[in-house]
This record gives sequence, structure tokens and C-alpha cells, in this order.
Amino acid sequence: MINSVFSQLGLYHLFFFLLLLGSSNLSFASDLTATVDRNKIGIDETVNLRVRYSGDENGGQPDLEQLEQDFDILSRQQSNQYRVINGRAESFVEWTLTLAPKREGKLFVPSFHYKGQVSDAIPVTVSEAGNTPDGTNRKAFLEIELDKDKAYVQEQILVKVRLYTTIGLHDIATEPLQVAGAHVEKVDEQRYERKLDGISHAVYELTYAVFPDSSGQLSIPALTYVAIAGRRDPFSLFNRNSQRLRLRSQAKTIEVLPKPDSYSGIDWLPAASLGIVQSWSQDPDTFTVGEPITRILTIRAEGLRAAQLPPLPKLDVEGLKTYPDQPQQEDQIGPNGVTGSRIETTAIVATQPGDYQLPAITVTWWDTKSKKQRATQLPAFRFNVSGTAATSPQNQEPGQLLSPASSTTSLEIQDYFWRNLAIAAIASHLLWVIYFYRTRWNSHRPNSHQTPRNTTAQRESALRRAVDSGTPSYIQKALLDWIHVRWPQLRGSNLTESTQQLAFEELEELHGLLSAAIYQEQPRPLNQQKVKVLVERLLEKQLPFSESTEEESLPKLFT
Repeated sequence: MINSVFSQLGLYHLFFFLLLLGSSNLSFASDLTATVDRNKIGIDETVNLRVRYSGDENGGQPDLEQLEQDFDILSRQQSNQYRVINGRAESFVEWTLTLAPKREGKLFVPSFHYKGQVSDAIPVTVSEAGNTPDGTNRKAFLEIELDKDKAYVQEQILVKVRLYTTIGLHDIATEPLQVAGAHVEKVDEQRYERKLDGISHAVYELTYAVFPDSSGQLSIPALTYVAIAGRRDPFSLFNRNSQRLRLRSQAKTIEVLPKPDSYSGIDWLPAASLGIVQSWSQDPDTFTVGEPITRILTIRAEGLRAAQLPPLPKLDVEGLKTYPDQPQQEDQIGPNGVTGSRIETTAIVATQPGDYQLPAITVTWWDTKSKKQRATQLPAFRFNVSGTAATSPQNQEPGQLLSPASSTTSLEIQDYFWRNLAIAAIASHLLWVIYFYRTRWNSHRPNSHQTPRNTTAQRESALRRAVDSGTPSYIQKALLDWIHVRWPQLRGSNLTESTQQLAFEELEELHGLLSAAIYQEQPRPLNQQKVKVLVERLLEKQLPFSESTEEESLPKLFT
């Protein structure tokens, strides 16, 4: 009996001892630790930080405010785990952060406080890009290159930003270049391959044109690109096989020089080249009193924006009335930067026959290639105006330029000009009506498509002159006139209908160019060389249908 009691007491103590032992194995000691995967990195590299808390976790996370003073947090993940190893249970929560240093030097990952626990601070040494022990083996890095060491104020500086990589990168987030105290414009983007030390690199290059506003030291700031390295797995939610990279370039500084004291030009124009071109809406040899003619002046500068180009001198010649149009500005961008253009259009009306001379136009500018002052000049232009003056005083000799002696004479000249315009408009309308009915009548006559050769040749000559003038509206009218003479059986009253009936590729492309230059809200500049090529090809075209079937092949637009 006594032995039975003692055996029961022994079993009770053994069970109590095992219960204490189990409870000690299931208890969780609270602890907070922080570790990094490396302590020495470059300014263009990242470091992985792991913060682990062992103990009861009911939500929340450590305060990261002090960490963000020295590091950018690129990504963060949280995981909760429970595991048993050799009969010992363990539970913890872990935060994984990808950090990018904000500056060079010796930085610290601060101590973290969480649920009464404190982690140790961790030193991290940050060096310049490419100066880390494995800097020569970097798989991706940024490079900034400037096309010159010094520049003048408002001179174009080309800044090339290149991303080199030997590994696959995707989801590249680029930071646009912004320079304080300068105008910046992106002008080019390229992808190519380049070998560095015998190793092929894929290169992604962006080119910016920078125009400094003032002299002194101009700072090109460091840029930061963020990309994902590794294979993109569409079936993985977290893409654990990929790595987030933060690439950072070096900052650059360039000296900006003031305008030279020796420069004598009115406007400061630092450019690689500058030219002035003059064109007319029609042959200047056909000037007539009271008939308006359009003069087009284009100033184009390589390395300058259109906004930097000055207005050209106003035309002031006795005996000529001028009606300037709103100037047009255009910037063309490319690998060499910005080429600005300013187009000034002026309608000129002569009020008196005789010989006239338009003065030369000179623009002074600074050659950024040779570092010298230069001047581009449009020579003086002479022409003769035929016709009869609006008012002819008795003592005025033939050919003498009319000088408005009184307000009455000026009003008479204006009345003469507008009267001529009204007469010309009425006459043009009557001729168009006669031409329309004549075309309809001739379309039913045999051999109506035959036109005297001299008339066709005159229209071809007029069309070529229109192309040389570069004026879209003038080209369109001359083209339609030539089509009506070349193929009189066409029933199209405008260029659109004629284009649809003829179905020439050259005519369709030419029609599109002219429409874009005339009717768009922001007219597109006309490619004069391309128009010339299309017109020459069109002049060689033959009728696309036989004479016997022309009535059947052409749609009837009028019944």
C-alpha cells in the first residue's frame, strides 16, 4: 500500500517535471536584432537591412524616421514565421528593407526601439561610385558626359547620360535632368552596344541640351536611376529572383563665361552656325503696281532656340507698302541639339512703278566653334515694278518713285489698291465660271483632252516657279491649274477631287504636305526639297486610263 502511494507520487512529480520542461521550451524570449548584408558600398549601390523581433508580435513596426535621414528606403517587406528546431519552438517577425545611401562617408543604421527592446547601431561606409573593391566588376552603372569644358552664357551645352549594363534590366525608372539656372530640353534617345575593357555593354543614352541663364559655375546634379535586375517571373507575386538596383551618377560642374567685351552685336547669339534665306511667293521679275507679293525671310541658327532669335529689321522703303504677318518659330531637335528657326512673312505692295532696292540685312553672332564674332548678311535685292501709278502728278517723270505729299494722295493710293483687289476678285470669279462650263462642254467633245503644248509648258513653268517660292498656297493653285490643263476631262473642281480621280501616289503625298502647311491650326513647315521631287515625278506621269474608256472610268461628280 505504501509502495503504491509512493509510486503514484513519483509519477506525479515526473509529470510535473516534464510539464515545466515543456513550458520552458515553448516560452519565447524577446529580442530585437538588426543586420546588413555588407558594410562597405558605393554611392550608386544598395544595401539590404534585416530587422528581426523574437517574441509576441501584435502588429506595428519599429520607427524608421531616423533611418530615412541617411538612406532612401527603396523597398520593404515583412514576414512572420513560426518554426520548431530540435524540439525548440521559435517565433519571430522580420522586416527586410533595401536601402540606398543619400551621401558619401561613414553612415550609421540607427538603433531601433520596439516593444521595449533595442537593437545595435550598424556603421556603413559609403564611397564614390566605382571606387568600391568590386567597382571594376560593376554590372550596371551611370555615366555623364559634357561636350565641352567651358561655355558662354546662353550657349548650348550637350549633356549625355549613359546607362551601361551587362545584365538584363527592366522597369527602368529614369530621373529627368533638371539644372538650376538653366533651360533644359531632352533632344535625343538611343540604344546601342559598346565594349569596355573587352566586355560588351548594352547602353541606354539620353541627350539633353542645356542653356545656362547666367555666367559662373553651373552644376549638373547627380542623377538616380532605379531598375530591376534579373528575370521577370509573371507567375511570381514577389519576383524573389530579381534584385532592385539604384544607380547614381556623379555630379558635374562647368564654367559659364560671360558675353565677351569685344562682342559688338546688338543681340547676343552664341551659335554653331547661322544663316538667312529669302524667298518670294512668285517671280520677282513680275512685280506690278498694286499687286501684292509675299516675301519670306527665314533665319536659322544651330545651337540656339527659336525664342533666342531676334526679329529682323522692318522694311521701310519709299513707294512700298508692307503688311507683315505674325512670325513663326520652330525648334528642330536631334543628336546635335536644338536648331531654332524664325520665319517672317511680309506682303509688299508697290504704289509706283520704277526701280526699287531692298536694303541688305546683317545679323551679328558669336561662333561657338571658332570662338569668334561673325556676321551673316543677306545681300540687297533690286527689282523693277511695272504698271501705272495710282496718281500721276503733271510734273512727275515716268519711272520716278511716288512720294506721298499729302494725306489725300495716300488715301487715293489705298482706294486704288482695294479697287484693284475687288476688280481682280470679280474677274477671277467670272473666269472660273466660264472655265467650269467650258470644261463641262469640252468633256463631251471628242479629243477634248488635247491641249496646246505651249499652254501646258506655261503651266509647268508656273508650277516650277511656285515650288521655288516655297509658298504652300501658291504651289497648290499652280498645281491645280496645271492638272486642269494637263487633263481637262477631269471634273474635279479642287485638288482633293483631282487627287481622288487620278490616284497618283505622288499627288496624294503632295496634297497631304500642302494641306498640312495651309489648313492645320499650327501649320507644318513645308519640305521644299521633297515637294520639288514629287512635282518633277508628277510632271512625267501619263493618263492612267485609255481615251476610249475615260467616260466610264471617271466618276460623275456633277449631273
